[in-house]
Amino acid sequence: MKKILSIAGSDPSGGAGLQADIKTIQAHKMYAMSVITALTAQNTSGVFGVLRVDADFIKAQIKACFDECEIDFIKIGMLYDEEIINCVKNTLNGYSKIVLDPVMVSTSGARLLDERAINAIKDFAKNVYLITPNLYEAEVLLGEKITNEKDAINAAKSLEKTLNCKVLLKGGHLKASDFLSENGEITIFKGEKIKNIVTHGTGCTLSSAIACNLALNEDIKTACKNAKDYVSNALKNSFSFNSSVKLLNHNFI
Repeated sequence: MKKILSIAGSDPSGGAGLQADIKTIQAHKMYAMSVITALTAQNTSGVFGVLRVDADFIKAQIKACFDECEIDFIKIGMLYDEEIINCVKNTLNGYSKIVLDPVMVSTSGARLLDERAINAIKDFAKNVYLITPNLYEAEVLLGEKITNEKDAINAAKSLEKTLNCKVLLKGGHLKASDFLSENGEITIFKGEKIKNIVTHGTGCTLSSAIACNLALNEDIKTACKNAKDYVSNALKNSFSFNSSVKLLNHNFI
């Protein structure tokens, strides 16, 4: 059985973060392992508090996982600050089978990391296989606005060249398309807007699904396509959380 390690923050509502990662990995019939970088108080409405995990304890968690078995792929999400970013990078010590989802900016555009932490993310990205920023995060990494499909294509290419890793730029409001830059070549994955669905956790789910596909030795284009299809099906088969909220259904398979 393939073993996937998620290094991310915890979401008590179960929609995003480690919980979304674990559900995705289990749905792909793989063994999920997890390292907690931060505890959050959040739900689909927002984040109401964050409790940082000590960097030395994060290191101990990672080492405990690696001491037990060989890990096939790693998905990394919320790293919170510069010290934790550098701790994870140094502890992994050159391990590169990593999908990095750089949780830096909220969907409202508010920065969640300071400038030093953003530079640390850029440095860390040079040690991973794939990075999956959304539009806001790509804008922070590049220092420029992305307003249309042409901008997104150029941004994906620029990020790949700058960070020296493959880039899947999640298009969000750009007609639900994602843009993969591999060796300077762009592949566009078209999507469809699904109305009245809360998208809480879709980014976490996508990056985890990509890691699962890469663990099966799928090529990067196939891995991204399969992962995007998985997220789309989880959205289409969403379930009611309460009278006003619908969430991803990881059990649609």
